[in-house]
Amino acid sequence: MPQTLPQALDPAVVRSWCSLALEALGREREEIDAINVYPVADGDTGTNLYLTVESASQAVEAIFSAIDAPDFADTVRAMAHGALIGARGNSGTILSQLLRGMSEVLAEGRDGDHLVRALRQASVSAREAVAHPVDGTILSVAAAAASAAAGGEDVVAVARAAYAGARTALEATPAQLAVLERAGVVDAGGRGLVTVLGALVQALSGEAPARAPRVPRAAAPALESCSEAGPAYEVIYLLEADQAAVARLRDRLDALGDSLVVVGGDGLWNVHVHVDDAGAAVEAGVEAGRPYRIRITHFGTDSAPERREGRAVVAVLPGEGLARLCAEAGATTVLARPGEPPASGELVDAIRRARAREVVLLPNDAALRHTAAAAAEQVRAEGVRVALVPTRAAVQGIAALAVHEPERRFDEDVVAMTAAAGATRYGELAVAEARSFTSAGVCQAGDVLGLIDGDVAVIGQDVAVTAVTVLDRMLSAGGELVTLVVADDAPATLAERLETHVRETHLAVDTVTYPGGPQAPLLLIGVE
Repeated sequence: MPQTLPQALDPAVVRSWCSLALEALGREREEIDAINVYPVADGDTGTNLYLTVESASQAVEAIFSAIDAPDFADTVRAMAHGALIGARGNSGTILSQLLRGMSEVLAEGRDGDHLVRALRQASVSAREAVAHPVDGTILSVAAAAASAAAGGEDVVAVARAAYAGARTALEATPAQLAVLERAGVVDAGGRGLVTVLGALVQALSGEAPARAPRVPRAAAPALESCSEAGPAYEVIYLLEADQAAVARLRDRLDALGDSLVVVGGDGLWNVHVHVDDAGAAVEAGVEAGRPYRIRITHFGTDSAPERREGRAVVAVLPGEGLARLCAEAGATTVLARPGEPPASGELVDAIRRARAREVVLLPNDAALRHTAAAAAEQVRAEGVRVALVPTRAAVQGIAALAVHEPERRFDEDVVAMTAAAGATRYGELAVAEARSFTSAGVCQAGDVLGLIDGDVAVIGQDVAVTAVTVLDRMLSAGGELVTLVVADDAPATLAERLETHVRETHLAVDTVTYPGGPQAPLLLIGVE
């Protein structure tokens, strides 16, 4: 195959970089997990880096979905923001700060000199974010990459030099950190950073660099003996707080535990720490500002495995009203906030939280298909039987949940739920945020868009009139039941008007209405 010509550093390259890094970490994460001995030998560094990059990639894809030709500065900032809100584990949190440091410089320019300065800023900001930096880790690899890149001229040469410097530094990590030397492995976080820099080289040059050396298989048995006593819990949360409050938080968390990393800025931070008192770490965040997306992981490995029983349904819902509705029906729910689709890590957490031996996963969004598949695959490795029903809208998920019977055989239940979802056509009302081209023509900002099965079918100016038009088109192909999910900010009489319209113009068709709650789509329609 002919080689792709070198590219300039532009939004498409950033998008490709995220995609290639995610793909490469997906291939290598088990290998990276296997050499994870520092700061805790919990075997998840590769997975955490994957989830962090996945969140960065999703944020970049969202920019491209919203804008035909996104601005470069907006693209790199989206990448950094996505990594920040999705950062997992010690190495993932540090990687998010590396990307943030790069984005701050690249937003001002994208030539070779700016890339050199971006790598340098990334290294400095990441080291400053770690309470007690240690050599022989991802920080050393980042510093070496920045130093090696200093002699480059164009962006491709800079990226290649940084990758080569990172590889050399990675091979030196066992001599810098005794726990690595005893295990006979290189640093897992540094190994992941080499993979990410290799993806940058490929995105810019079109040529994949030589992979970092594989870990010797003989090293794996030594890892267990390298574990050292430490705090019992890993605590991670996003925090909305000002700079002064975060400075006080750092001091308090540093006294509570170790492996403290606080990254971010501009009022939004990602906090990571290992402690014995997880509650105190969360309370410190509450005193500093507003913590959310709180994740607490126990490091203990000597306890009996968690007992799982029965069958559960895990559903992603785009509104608090629907989430409450499905929770009352017995589902474990994941809330999808506007502009913040859940990453696979959140779905994994929800499946684990269900504590079931068998799980039916309802993503309820076509864009979450790959994310849900990755989550299902990860949990299957833990011994949970997971079936992914490819629901593309919340109303399809409601239809699937309505026929769910945990007493049936698992396969039969999945087939019935899949059939119910597939038999449900779905519609949605939304308000256009900007002028754009749609499958129904050109819309202006403020127009009401009526979507059927994911495509814009109607452009109108009045919410109720547009909703009636969409409903009639959906019922023209037949139907016995209409499901309406109405957001809190929809017109007060919308549900009543649509129910009356169905009753008067579509005989023998029943209607059921549910509140969507705040932040839900304006109107969701299902026809079965």
